[in-house]
Amino acid sequence: MDDNFNNQDEIKQESTPAWVKKNVAEINRISDAVDKIKDEIQKVIIGQDEAIELMLAGLLTGGHILLEGVPGIAKTLTAKLLAKTLNVDFSRIQFTPDLMPSDVIGTTIYNMKSSEFTFSAGPVFSNIVLIDEINRAPAKTQAALFEAMEEKQVTVDGETHKMKPPFFVLATQNPIEQEGTYKLPEAQLDRFLFKIILKYPSLENEQLILRKFKEDFRNIQQEEVKPVFTAEEIQKYSEIIEKVHIKDELLDYIARIVVDTRNNGDLFLGASPRASLAIMKTSKAIAAMNGRDFVTPDDIKYVAYPVMNHRIILTPEREMEGTETSDVIDEILKRIEVPR
Repeated sequence: MDDNFNNQDEIKQESTPAWVKKNVAEINRISDAVDKIKDEIQKVIIGQDEAIELMLAGLLTGGHILLEGVPGIAKTLTAKLLAKTLNVDFSRIQFTPDLMPSDVIGTTIYNMKSSEFTFSAGPVFSNIVLIDEINRAPAKTQAALFEAMEEKQVTVDGETHKMKPPFFVLATQNPIEQEGTYKLPEAQLDRFLFKIILKYPSLENEQLILRKFKEDFRNIQQEEVKPVFTAEEIQKYSEIIEKVHIKDELLDYIARIVVDTRNNGDLFLGASPRASLAIMKTSKAIAAMNGRDFVTPDDIKYVAYPVMNHRIILTPEREMEGTETSDVIDEILKRIEVPR
């Protein structure tokens, strides 16, 4: 009896097409790499599992991430540790009210020796760019990021300068402090794939943090975080994620969710088609990161909130009542029928 089952398994394996085996192997490579990155980051960071997973989904789909949370909950540290797990270029820009656009994207300088103007690239020309307190810079500096974030290029004095892939912006902002800050324009918010809201750790995690660092005042544990993969591998994994299967019924499901935000009595502003594309891309990434070559409705629900929470605006009436964007998104997800 056992011999018959073994023979049947061998026949099934032999009959499996080579391209299916290749897809499974490639998906497993992504899943394994993501697990290794999580393990490296969690050498230092306690909790924030969902935030780390969403940041990786953004990286692998070519999007940008806005991290929002009160001071002291490791927004900047998490971003820096993610950069450490990748063998790529990294730069950090501290946004301040007096920061000029040229301080970010670069400027043209006259070379006395050659009698020519040459472009001096700014810190935005890197693979991973951490922008600390992005809402502290004025509108003209915010606008300098528009072209870089959307088209992965910068135009200075009529000359276009391309970014080297991957180009990934991680920005942080504090939702509480308002003095000396500038509200991000909707056009810029729409360029962020996700807005990830980081919350205080639970009591259990707070206790683990204290125990972990009770004899490490200088954060020496950060030095233990090692690179996992290179820029070339990130590009390769992105190409694999593009091929993850998503049924047409699920594409229709995404469209219905996003269109509902535009015809919703609780919302003053709905989500753009960029949100639909973001949900599709990142649901594919989440599927691959969890070892699957197909998208499920749960993948879509998982990314719907971080994709849309910064793209929709409540009506003044709902805002005064204390309604949260998460409440509206939850209602939409409950109302829209899930494909079977």
